Amino acid sequence: MTNLRQISKPAGVLLVLTTTVLLTGAALAQGMAGMDHSNMPGMGSSTSSMKMEKMDLSALAKLQGKAFDRAFLSMMAPHHQMAVDMAKAVLPVSKDATVKAWANAVIKDQTQEITQMNTILKGMGGVNNAMANTMKSSMSGMGDMIKKSKTPDVAFVQGMLPHHASAIDMANLALQQGQDARVLSLSKAIITAQATEMLDYRTWLKKRGL
Repeated sequence: MTNLRQISKPAGVLLVLTTTVLLTGAALAQGMAGMDHSNMPGMGSSTSSMKMEKMDLSALAKLQGKAFDRAFLSMMAPHHQMAVDMAKAVLPVSKDATVKAWANAVIKDQTQEITQMNTILKGMGGVNNAMANTMKSSMSGMGDMIKKSKTPDVAFVQGMLPHHASAIDMANLALQQGQDARVLSLSKAIITAQATEMLDYRTWLKKRGL
């Protein structure tokens, strides 16, 4: 298996961007438009759904190098935390063994990455609170969506699709504009793991006619 840490930045960017196009493109093409947004607060319209699918990364995109790395980590940590919160919300009410396994994996993997990001941030001057708060506000309410849903397993899987897509968008941006080797390595790992999970989620939904 190729060690991501050993891939040069230009080659690594090309490899991961190509993989992302193939994986997320397939996942989204299989039926993001068919998601049942009625289970999600404020997700009844296409405008609302696109807000979660296409997060505004304009402020992050203006940054380069060290400033980008700090802002990226400051945003990705709360983004991961929302995924953890969604996973914790679905576990007590889930009736599907596969969904439970996914939720437990999200909690384990993303909690570890949050710890990693916070450790890196300590050496970068700490959290960029403005960027972190922007992320927190854009992610609010996604945990409640699951608790209020009549089909929490479906709500979790449908919610994780755009959530993962936005993480991949951020990680791809990091590969182009980041500088710190740890940020680049983390971004590649996020893309690889979450693009694969998106395909699994879509397969699960498709089997249920969603």
